[in-house]
Amino acid sequence: MPVKPKFTLVIMGVSGSGKSTVGKLVADHTDSDFADADDFHPPANRGKMAAGVPLDDADRRPWLEALRDHIRETNEAGRTLVVACSALKRKYRDLLREAGPQVVFVFLDGSREQLLERLNSRQGHFFPPALLDSQLAALERPQSALVLDISAPPEALAEQILVPFFNRPPGSLV
Repeated sequence: MPVKPKFTLVIMGVSGSGKSTVGKLVADHTDSDFADADDFHPPANRGKMAAGVPLDDADRRPWLEALRDHIRETNEAGRTLVVACSALKRKYRDLLREAGPQVVFVFLDGSREQLLERLNSRQGHFFPPALLDSQLAALERPQSALVLDISAPPEALAEQILVPFFNRPPGSLV
């Protein structure tokens, strides 16, 4: 088996883009660690979002710092990490990059209609569909990321990530 590179792959996009689903598929097929950035939110942030109140930069900073520290610790321990994180603004991505040069991004991109349909069909998630527009307004499209269209099934998206980042041949996700 080839030696696995030690880096962090951040699967980014607004809520409903499939970050967690695709990220888990990639992690499972590469024996990488997986982290969902939602798990790093303090209870106050979750409460605000559940109440339909968008987070601001002050709310997001401690959350992103905790995630950055987790990225650094995981990579320093010699493990590859796949993270599902909205990373909406360039300054948020820059903060995550402080963990080291091994942080790379994949942007899951889709239309408002696609995203809203997915959010409306989701059960038991603290993020209400009403906040989608605030995320789309905050989104600063990344300039240095692999951009994938969420119209493709999760398995196809994972494969599009496995080929360039994990040196897997096409068709390896089976």
